[in-house]
Amino acid sequence: MKLLPDTLRTPDERFAGLPDYTFKPNYTNTLAGFEGLRMHYVDIGPHDADTVFLCLHGQPTWSYLYRKMVPVFAGEGARVLAPDLFGFGRSDKPTKEEFYTFTRHRDALLAFINHLDLKNVTLVCQDWGGLLGLTLPHAQPERFKRLVVMNTALGTGTMPMGAGFLAWLAWVRANPDFSPAAVLSRTATHLSAAEKAAYDAPFPDVQYKAGIRRFPNLVPQSPEADGAVDSQTAAKWWSTDWQGKSFMAIGMQDTVITPAVMHSLRTVIKGCPEPLQFAQAGHFLQEHHGEEIAQKAMAYFNSSS
Repeated sequence: MKLLPDTLRTPDERFAGLPDYTFKPNYTNTLAGFEGLRMHYVDIGPHDADTVFLCLHGQPTWSYLYRKMVPVFAGEGARVLAPDLFGFGRSDKPTKEEFYTFTRHRDALLAFINHLDLKNVTLVCQDWGGLLGLTLPHAQPERFKRLVVMNTALGTGTMPMGAGFLAWLAWVRANPDFSPAAVLSRTATHLSAAEKAAYDAPFPDVQYKAGIRRFPNLVPQSPEADGAVDSQTAAKWWSTDWQGKSFMAIGMQDTVITPAVMHSLRTVIKGCPEPLQFAQAGHFLQEHHGEEIAQKAMAYFNSSS
């Protein structure tokens, strides 16, 4: 697949031998509106499965974050997909920061869903996977049936930014060549050296990091900001029109997307039950308790079907 101008592609050898990540890479460069830009995605399980799990990562991670959850979902006979957003993971990385906008990434995810014609989707989301992902179902409600949501928010632009987020925003601006592994290691202290290397693998040097630098700046900070209207529409839809089953898990030590933010989000999601709370876990819940969350979500869905 030919590389577009002003775009980088991480060499394949950077992804060799990653611990617990043996999934075969899948690619498309024919997404409507993004022709020529290559997106990578994990795709496990039968393509004609009755249920599809769509696992969306955030910043500064990639589909490696879901390595503990994918096998649990696939073990239920489902098809499990985990795409890498443009600028992340094994997907192409435009080098110009102006490429990275809320709407562009939302459009790319909608194009991905349409490209694969996904149906009976369980949306699994955290961080930017939720900021973007939670705005998708109201656009195509017939495709979405269930939700697993972890430490994320809706970017309506109507609430003041918390101190934790503002500190994170300032830190990223001051550290343009930051290491994703170093960020995860602040709370995911159990990570091995090989796992840390896996989180840094997509970014050989600062040139590859336009996306992970830019994303904190994309959180809508006013009701008119890019993405805010879609998020407001989504909030209303989740409150009034959502008919599916939901499962929420919260890392209670998250200082950026705090438990208070998550409990507020729960009130927006119609019928969302009491969340599963992890007292000692931080922002990256998939690292702390990914397998357990996937198992308990499946048990809940199966018992309430």
